[in-house]
Amino acid sequence: MDAGLFTANNVWMMVATALVFFMHTGFAFLEIGLTRQKNTINILFKNIFIITGGLLLYYAFGFNLMYPGFEEGDLGILKFSMESFGIGAPEGGMTAEYADGGYTWWTDFLFQGMFAATAATIVSGAVAERIKIGTFMIFTVLYVGLVYPIVGAWKWGGGFLESWGFYDFAGSTLVHSVGGWAALVAVTLLGSRLGKFGKDGTSKAIPGHNIPLATAGVLVLWLGWFGFNGGSVLSADPELTSLVLVTTSLAAASGGFGAFITSTILYKNLDLTMFLNGILGGLVGITAGADLMSPNEAVTIGFFAGIIIVLGVALVDKLKLDDPVGAIAVHLICGIWGTLAVGIFGAKAGGAQFLTQLYGVLIVGAFCIITSGIILGALKATLGLRVSREEELEGLDIHEHGMDSYADFRMNQH
Repeated sequence: MDAGLFTANNVWMMVATALVFFMHTGFAFLEIGLTRQKNTINILFKNIFIITGGLLLYYAFGFNLMYPGFEEGDLGILKFSMESFGIGAPEGGMTAEYADGGYTWWTDFLFQGMFAATAATIVSGAVAERIKIGTFMIFTVLYVGLVYPIVGAWKWGGGFLESWGFYDFAGSTLVHSVGGWAALVAVTLLGSRLGKFGKDGTSKAIPGHNIPLATAGVLVLWLGWFGFNGGSVLSADPELTSLVLVTTSLAAASGGFGAFITSTILYKNLDLTMFLNGILGGLVGITAGADLMSPNEAVTIGFFAGIIIVLGVALVDKLKLDDPVGAIAVHLICGIWGTLAVGIFGAKAGGAQFLTQLYGVLIVGAFCIITSGIILGALKATLGLRVSREEELEGLDIHEHGMDSYADFRMNQH
């Protein structure tokens, strides 16, 4: 391979890695914007722990667990291919012989490491404002360190989902619904925030304290998705990378419109938070098949994702589940939709592919529900999941961190 092309491929992959890293800024902005001011430090602390702890865990165990060198169709549960703790580049890992000249081994590790923490970030938003931070950190270590790499190995590491023909280009299932299933289990075990549901069961809005910040978060996430999906081409291939960026953007735009139109028809108001979550739903929905879709198909997938967001948020409320940022509707439900859409639209559409996609969704869902249920159930029985009533009412910032997010916040309360 030409040295210039190898360098160009690797530089694009490093730029994509930086964009995926920047998504953590978007997740943090979105989460604190859609929740109350008294819990801002707590949420920021969780998000910083996720990216730092997630990267270290992926270095120590996750990368080797996710890419162990399977025999074809291997289940790959707890199968390591590491000589020692941590990582080390293999022979030829810095040359064009590695990964067909798309990138070096070091770039491979870092790009995949940025993905790993995203699953735990999804859970953070769903459990915001009432989970004990110590419990959450233990959960993050176990989920990012073990569960995510095992599921990823089944497809991206060459395991049995790969041999079946299951397709997930950039992680509608392997990243987003892995986080979404855990979010669903966590929210069920935690219970709702105080005041979220009335005695008659009606849902009451608990407004976020900074919608402009949440809006900035969504725009940052959209930008980051250029790296998330565009980097998943795994080279700087001009045709495929540009197609992926087009389908990603069109799905985001039509997802926003789908949610905006649906929520306006149903609720007779122009709800910005639904518009924002529709954009994210479109992005999650296109992630499984961004390289397979035409622009028209991307618009269709995104628009349906936007509709699904509005109906999904209503369903979560109806089930008396409290998800402050809409993570279950965005990442779980739209992750499932995007995965199944590979069998309905695009280059791989067909009944057999649809069934393969469905089996993959069900297997990953069952595994994530069981593993997150065991981890969270054990934590609930031992350390407890939820903060006290007093801590929740007064805010986690002052109780768990001894500080406020804004210097004059508590002063202005008195």
